[in-house]
Amino acid sequence: MERILWKIGNYFKNRFSLAVLDETTGRWPISPSPKNIPYLKAENASGRHILLKPDPVIESYYFLADDLNIDLIIRHHQSGPDFFKPGRMVIETSPDNYQVWIHSARPLNLAEKRYWLDKLHSDPGADPKNRWGRCPGFRNRKTKHRMASGQYPLAKLIWVDWNRQADIPNIELSSRSKRPFSHQPRGGVCHKENLTRSLYNKGNESATDFAYALALYRRGFTRTEIYNRIVEERQDWSNHACSRKRTQYLNRTLLKAEEIIG
Repeated sequence: MERILWKIGNYFKNRFSLAVLDETTGRWPISPSPKNIPYLKAENASGRHILLKPDPVIESYYFLADDLNIDLIIRHHQSGPDFFKPGRMVIETSPDNYQVWIHSARPLNLAEKRYWLDKLHSDPGADPKNRWGRCPGFRNRKTKHRMASGQYPLAKLIWVDWNRQADIPNIELSSRSKRPFSHQPRGGVCHKENLTRSLYNKGNESATDFAYALALYRRGFTRTEIYNRIVEERQDWSNHACSRKRTQYLNRTLLKAEEIIG
């Protein structure tokens, strides 16, 4: 564990914090000193989560992509087999579920981080503002990850690159062009402000989600906006009652829609 903290320290230029999270009472910060490792292990064994984040002075240079599967890791973060793009710290938080910290060569504001996280298919609910990630070397104590043996998965440090930074392109968010809309629903022209899921009812929940996602993409909505609108407007989630399955289903649906839209 001491070796892992040393690597994390190199990645964050020794400017990072740890925290203990109790899901009922809240979060409290802990110094990342090796002398605190026994305390952190004891808290983790008692059911609490151990988290990390860069200090505010360097936070604008780092952002976290959350809830990624291996396909997204390969597509967006690897430059070849077993080798990652610059500035990544990759953590497997549970089997086939990853978080990726990205160290940018230039500072990014929140709007830019949100834009790029949307492109990287990060969990839409994981906003980059004051974002904490899971600390490798400790167990993921979420109840849903409890194994038949009663044990919890160990968060693993898969890769860390503290020598290079990611070259993040500059973007003009205010002047981004909107995609033209096509294939209007029956009933005439539907303006952006009154576009709703009910207009794309196909008699099947999944088909309706897909048609609605296509329409929103063509109107220039972002992935996060589309994700949130489907969650808010769909009433029947009986086929995806578990939040994790719901997230995986929506990610698959939106990826498929993006492939069609281009």
